[in-house]
Amino acid sequence: MSTSQKQMQRERRHRRVRARVAGSATRPRLSIYKSNTRIIAQIIDDEAGKTLVAVSSASEKGKTPRERAESAAASLAKRAKEAGVKAVVFDRGGFQYAGTIKAFADAAREAGLEF
Repeated sequence: MSTSQKQMQRERRHRRVRARVAGSATRPRLSIYKSNTRIIAQIIDDEAGKTLVAVSSASEKGKTPRERAESAAASLAKRAKEAGVKAVVFDRGGFQYAGTIKAFADAAREAGLEF
């Protein structure tokens, strides 16, 4: 399977997820993107079209991608609390809910985000 086919399939899965998931001012969307080297997460208010908080695992410390994802989730939750966000809707971005995506979600829940 070529890279472009894999990207197209992920984008199709993401469109299916986004058809059901939307962020509002009271419950913004926590959107995840995973590349080969990092995870990028944003908390987005879709009604206003604004990104409230963003974080990348590239700026976090840790030996493994999982450790960096967990520390990025903790810092995202901390910034979200400062911005007044307590509950979010999780958007996995078409990625399988396993590995670093699951580790990120679990760490964000432990740090205080509700979803």
